[in-house]
Amino acid sequence: MTNETTKIPQATAKRLPLYYRFLKNLHSSGKQRVSSAELSEAVKVDSATIRRDFSYFGALGKKGYGYNVNYLLTFFRKTLDQDELTKVALVGVGNLGTAFLNYNFLKNNNTKITCAFDVDPAKIGTFIGEVPVFSMDELEKYLLEEQITVIILTVPAPAAQMITDHLIKTNVKGILNFTPARLNVPKDIRVHHIDLAVELQSLVYFLKHYPNVEEIEE
Repeated sequence: MTNETTKIPQATAKRLPLYYRFLKNLHSSGKQRVSSAELSEAVKVDSATIRRDFSYFGALGKKGYGYNVNYLLTFFRKTLDQDELTKVALVGVGNLGTAFLNYNFLKNNNTKITCAFDVDPAKIGTFIGEVPVFSMDELEKYLLEEQITVIILTVPAPAAQMITDHLIKTNVKGILNFTPARLNVPKDIRVHHIDLAVELQSLVYFLKHYPNVEEIEE
C-alpha cells in the first residue's frame, strides 16, 4: 500500500471525498458490505473507475465479496486526515461568504470555518453562523497565531490578488478561490479555482451540443 499521494492521479484524489461521504452514509445505515456496482450506482462513477481508484491503495476488497464498509471508512478517514479538525478561514463576507458561514460544513465535523475577515465596519466584530468576523487588518497576525492553512476566498475579483499577497506571508497552503481572478502564488501553495459563471456556461454548452448525456470519467 502506498502512502505517497503524489503517485495518485488528481482525478482519483478528487473522488476520494465522494467515496468517503457515501461510506459514512452506509455505515450509519448499518450496512457492513458493499460492492463496486453498488458504489457505482450511488456516486455515479463507473465500477471500473472505482476499482482502479481503490487499487492505488492496495487490496481494499476481495473478489466476489466486495468491500468491508467499516474498513473502507476507517481507511479513507485516515487517508483524508479526517481524524483531526481542519480549521478554515473565510475571507470576504459578502452574500456567498455569508452563505458559507451559515452552512459551515455542518455534515462534516472535521472541516470547520473558525473565523472570517472583511472590510465592512458593520460586519467586523459580529458573529455570522457562530463564526466571528474580524477586520482585514488582523488577517496575517490571526492566521499565523491560529496556524490556519486553508482559506476560502470570496472577495471581489479586483481585490483577490492583493489579499492573496497577504496570505502568502502566513502559513496558508491551500486556497479555495471563488473569484474569477487567477491568482499568482508560490509553488508551495495550492489553489483550486471555482468559477460559478464558467461552470454554468460550460453546462449550457454541453446541454446544447451534447444532448445525450454520457458519463465520461477521467
